[in-house]
Amino acid sequence: MTGSTKRSNPFLLGVAGGSGSGKTYFAQALADRLGPSRCTIISQDSFYIDQSKRFDFDGGSVNFDHPSSIDFNELAAALRELKAGHRTQIPIYDFKTHSRAKETLPIEPTSVIVVDGILIFNSEIVRKEFHDTFFFDTAEELRFKRRLHRDVNERGRTPEGVHAQFFKQVKPMHDEFVEPSKKFARKIITESTDFSSFLDEVCGQLR
Repeated sequence: MTGSTKRSNPFLLGVAGGSGSGKTYFAQALADRLGPSRCTIISQDSFYIDQSKRFDFDGGSVNFDHPSSIDFNELAAALRELKAGHRTQIPIYDFKTHSRAKETLPIEPTSVIVVDGILIFNSEIVRKEFHDTFFFDTAEELRFKRRLHRDVNERGRTPEGVHAQFFKQVKPMHDEFVEPSKKFARKIITESTDFSSFLDEVCGQLR
């Protein structure tokens, strides 16, 4: 996993929150502002365990929101490599087939590494690798609306399947694992937070 060239140690920022909370939008906005030479995003979703043999092509049979669906040991190991200033390899997960590609994605240790995921604060071995932590606390109704749009338009799901999965799996897992993990965040961002001002503040601190 380790590359031969060692670079300066990066700053690791964990950005968590429920599905559709706005965490990914923030992570991308931050990366765009800082630039690709200085900031890289790593998604928890890249570390899903291969579920291709169990997935029924419209959810249901696989609970993707339970901590057991993610290989947190692999994610933590990748973060340790980056913190040490080394290149690492990130899995490539196909959300249409729910399988891992044979290829991996090489990631260089840029100045800032943003890790985005719903369960990253639930995992102690991952959580302890962060230098700072933000949690996006967003109302369930808005989170579902955003999830519905994403899964139908980007992942080939049906509205009925998305609805059933959200209220049978996503909501219970959010209530049990995601919501409680916000106690580990240094900063909690709500719908009343001025997004633009907060982004400016974070960019200024990271620069």
